Amino acid sequence: MLIGEVARRSGVSARMLRHYESLGLMRPSSRTGSGYREYDGEDIRRIFHIESLKSLGLSLREIRRALDDPGFTPPALVHDLIRQTRERIAAETELLTRLRRIDAAEPAGWEDVLQAVAFLKALGSTSAAARQRAALSSVDEVPVPVEALVEAVLRETDPNVAGALRWALARSGDSGTALLAQGLGSPVAAVRRRAVESLAEIPGDGSTALLHRALADPDAMVRGHAAPALGARGVADAVPALIDMIVEGGNDTAAADALSILASDTATASNPAPTSPTSTADRIATGLVGRLAHDATEARIRVRLTQALADIPGRTASHALMELSHDEDRAVALTAAYLLRLRGGQ
Repeated sequence: MLIGEVARRSGVSARMLRHYESLGLMRPSSRTGSGYREYDGEDIRRIFHIESLKSLGLSLREIRRALDDPGFTPPALVHDLIRQTRERIAAETELLTRLRRIDAAEPAGWEDVLQAVAFLKALGSTSAAARQRAALSSVDEVPVPVEALVEAVLRETDPNVAGALRWALARSGDSGTALLAQGLGSPVAAVRRRAVESLAEIPGDGSTALLHRALADPDAMVRGHAAPALGARGVADAVPALIDMIVEGGNDTAAADALSILASDTATASNPAPTSPTSTADRIATGLVGRLAHDATEARIRVRLTQALADIPGRTASHALMELSHDEDRAVALTAAYLLRLRGGQ
């Protein structure tokens, strides 16, 4: 079979067949009397083998080795091809992500593009200082790729860098809220904590709704970040979680401050049924007293619960402090008596 017929049947051009021959990949088994290349069945099979291996991504040098080396093992080749393909896909995916983020930042010109590229590179730096500088300069100097900021804040372990990233994210508005919601659904508790910390610094109903969802998180630290943030926004549903925080002692000062805010303010639009400050204060005081009566046996827990009554207005809190001033535990009694004096003996 002459080269033209082989090209027609195999789909491999005559020029490529000659190239294969020049590389030693294959040679026609014979030539005609006129010197034309003549291919037999074995030659055709080798051509198809070459094309099949090319489709797997092998270079022509690798194909020659695969076909001519008797000790060559196909499984090793396939495993190596899988590794190379994964690396290539990862690199292409990273490039696509970078391009999407630059596009989302809506650069006005090449200067914006170059700044965005530098910003993304700095965010991925191994240097905490470089990452922090990038976060602090992002709002004023670079069209901010919000998706990159969210990804960075969800993975950041350095507290200083994380704070700078949360600041930059809050300055960019609520556009990162939906992306943080994905972080809130992570199976990794540390990622959920970072998502809640970021949401706590972003105002608006969207972030409030997500913080409310975080109250049911199985991780105490996630709840511990969500509850004070909700309390500061006037969301009364955070009261049980805040009282739990005081009992557990993890961040009881922030919890007590949030309860004080809730006791003083009316509920916000985030609450479907707004309540008066008095009824909220009474609810908080009742909750604290209830934990004193039933759950708190350790002296330090009882003292924390008593201290939390300090800034809760109303008769319920005052009556509770009056009773606690005669408590068998001297530390509780002294704390309650002192707080009563501060309240003017209400």
